[in-house]
Amino acid sequence: MTKKALVTGITGQDGAYLAQLLLAQGYEVHGLARRSSTSDVNLSRLQWLGIADQVKIVDGNLLDLSGLIRTMRDVEPDEVYNLAAQSFVRSSWQQPILTGQVTGIGVANMLEAVRLIRPEARFYQASSSEMYGLVQEPVQSETTPFYPRSPYAVAKLYGHWLTVNYRESFGLHASSGILFNHESPLRGIEFVTRKVTDAVARIKLGLQNELRLGNIDAKRDWGHSKDYVRAMWLMLQQETPDDYVVATGRTSTVREMCQIAFDHVGLEMDKYLVIDPAFFRPAEVDILLGDPGKAKAAFGWEPTITLEAMIREMVDADLARLKPRG
Repeated sequence: MTKKALVTGITGQDGAYLAQLLLAQGYEVHGLARRSSTSDVNLSRLQWLGIADQVKIVDGNLLDLSGLIRTMRDVEPDEVYNLAAQSFVRSSWQQPILTGQVTGIGVANMLEAVRLIRPEARFYQASSSEMYGLVQEPVQSETTPFYPRSPYAVAKLYGHWLTVNYRESFGLHASSGILFNHESPLRGIEFVTRKVTDAVARIKLGLQNELRLGNIDAKRDWGHSKDYVRAMWLMLQQETPDDYVVATGRTSTVREMCQIAFDHVGLEMDKYLVIDPAFFRPAEVDILLGDPGKAKAAFGWEPTITLEAMIREMVDADLARLKPRG
């Protein structure tokens, strides 16, 4: 029989790549999407991948438990991937309560819907390296203590521990992927990597003349979303549920990431990069560096796309988006 998957956050970067992967594996893919009165569901990422017409979109919201229960009853998924969240860290200081409701309590609603209607389904929770925050160890693994430094990270930590709790309390096949930063051409423009590649493309094409950033000495462990959604899927294929760090094991500064982008188009970075204090976080996470050894040992996962290749791909995609159609 064809396996069925329910993916929340399917219109986002990870949701789109995960849907592509699941379809290639022969799944029937259902995506939970939140509609508004002003516009229809934004399927642009699914369209960019050429799979929008292969995904069944279901109206829903992580804050509506009754709706989630109905969806679980209607879809009867074999696997549930909870990727939806208010996921922009900087906005979480301006919207701490909304972030807590969606990114934290939303996980409780999803777990309850699974427990009540589809307890046999396998559940994946998208946890985040931001939970480590003020890092307690130089390299972060599944046993590193958490120290969240933003309302977003605090909400993610609630969802993470609740997933562990439901696994231990109710025997759900519930796993969390502690994903470090991962990007792609489908990344939202508000995130720093895409902000950089879009700006570099615009500067190259003469559409703007500077790139304004905050702390460019912050270090991140960056991978590609395509690699990371493969890790999500592999987690749910394991007989025993567990939590796994998904990372490259390499850290780079925002400055180094910018340099790759500017070098790719033959521009001198220092001529265009402006440091703007307005973009500094109230509490900074200075360095993140993950140890993916457990995932490699358990199911052979390793990243395949380098930071350099990813940034070049993103710059090229932004150039293609911005060039006039002739």
